[in-house]
Amino acid sequence: MKKLIAVLGLALIVFAGAVSADQSVRGYYRNDGTYVQPHYRSSPDRSYNNNWSVSPNVNPYTGEQGTRQPTYNDRPPSNGLGNDYYNGNRRR
Repeated sequence: MKKLIAVLGLALIVFAGAVSADQSVRGYYRNDGTYVQPHYRSSPDRSYNNNWSVSPNVNPYTGEQGTRQPTYNDRPPSNGLGNDYYNGNRRR
């Protein structure tokens, strides 16, 4: 019984680490010459509400609370620009 509890506990720890997998981003220079410091970001998962910038989520590295409003259906809010706007592919 103790072995079963130990195995389940280990599996829980491994699974919890995989769920909150953050990505480190190396520093880089923007086109205008400004340097962006290395930082962490949440792994992309096509979920709008699962980002640190959405309230009530808190960035674990900076302690800042999200300011964007969460959506009911977990999709980006529609503003006439389409979902590509929120994926970084702004239409021009």
